[in-house]
Amino acid sequence: MRTKKLVVLLAALGCFLLTAGAASAQNAQSNVTVKYPAGFAVSTPMSQTSQSTLPTVHTIMPLGPRSSAGGRALATSVLDEVLQNVPGASLELDDDGGKARFPGVGATNSAPSDANLAVGPNHIVQIVNANFAVYNKSGAIFPKYPQSIGSLFGALGGSCTGQWGDPIAQYDKAADRWLISQMGNFNAPFTECIAVSQTSDPTGAYNLYSYNFDPNFNDYPKFGVWPTATNSAYTATYNLFAGGGPFVGSELCAYDRAAMLTGAASPASVCFTINNDGGFLPSDLDGSTPPPGGTPAYFLTFETLSSLRLYQLAPNFANPASSTLSAPMDIGVASFSEACGGGTCIPQSGTSQQLDSLGDRLMYRLAYRNFGDHDALVVNHSVAAGSSVGVRWYELRSTLSGAFTLFQQGTFAPDSTYRWMASAAMDQAGDHRDRL
Repeated sequence: MRTKKLVVLLAALGCFLLTAGAASAQNAQSNVTVKYPAGFAVSTPMSQTSQSTLPTVHTIMPLGPRSSAGGRALATSVLDEVLQNVPGASLELDDDGGKARFPGVGATNSAPSDANLAVGPNHIVQIVNANFAVYNKSGAIFPKYPQSIGSLFGALGGSCTGQWGDPIAQYDKAADRWLISQMGNFNAPFTECIAVSQTSDPTGAYNLYSYNFDPNFNDYPKFGVWPTATNSAYTATYNLFAGGGPFVGSELCAYDRAAMLTGAASPASVCFTINNDGGFLPSDLDGSTPPPGGTPAYFLTFETLSSLRLYQLAPNFANPASSTLSAPMDIGVASFSEACGGGTCIPQSGTSQQLDSLGDRLMYRLAYRNFGDHDALVVNHSVAAGSSVGVRWYELRSTLSGAFTLFQQGTFAPDSTYRWMASAAMDQAGDHRDRL
């Protein structure tokens, strides 16, 4: 069997084909929580609003650490059996191909920036803590931008009009729509604010929703697009902190995508709580081929220092209370140690202040692609690599009807340079890319 190549920005990686087994699923869980929006509104088209006054106050957006769980005790040193210690050939960036390179909107006075973006056929939506902007594919910013995220939610009112951080921008290719989200508060009532564009134009009007998460603070939200033929969903994960205090677990959620796209006032969400475990990511479709009809959404974390844990959530928005979550399925991987022990050790030039590794969790996104004869999930996280930090990546595969198993894995750390917080994806040829 031929392994596909994995490409890291500025380096082509060699691959390793390994065998792995997955624990079989047990009975599905049915302890579902069904939620409906605490608020709904429709925004004014952003192209018709006045440019908002951007925040100037220095703000630290809190990042809640997740507690080590079960077998996730920190190892002092682990031999990495899938370490790539020789760099591949450099990627040649095309300086003459007309591809735009331009600076995005900054996150001045906010730390961390939580920068991410989404790309559609004609637009790029970039978002950072407190602000977002829309560009064309040549890099020209649209009039009235950047805007504060809170200004998008002005018609909704309440806490969503503030600047709370952990924003996400997503492009829903199957519907040609845009999703923008942010947390709704640092204090009770804890909410999630979600905006879904009414058209393919991200500068137009949005359907606005707020969902209540009390009594838990819904930290570190991550979103995926899961456009199955039946019961399609926007998937999401959260790390939960009781009253904003101690870590208590995770929430795995699916929002009624079809209802949100039509502008329904009360789309259901179905959520399952995983006690004392966190760092999950939701599956997010890449490409034009959707998951097979009826396919459950996938949620993944690394559970121990040598295993991943996968859940499958099957939403039923016609009867939300009947939605189910599978028992956990564990997939063995090569042993590793968390980058910086899960904490802070990344050096910066010109200062003694170090950066957070986020080594205690997978890195967004959990990218899914359907190849017709099989489907694949790719993801990565940051691991200790000698005296520095490298990127551990995985490709999981299934036969569309079977369980996901490990297809290949590797650790990109060919030298002592610190590499961390990558983001994985896979192209239509089955080649992977991890951007650092």
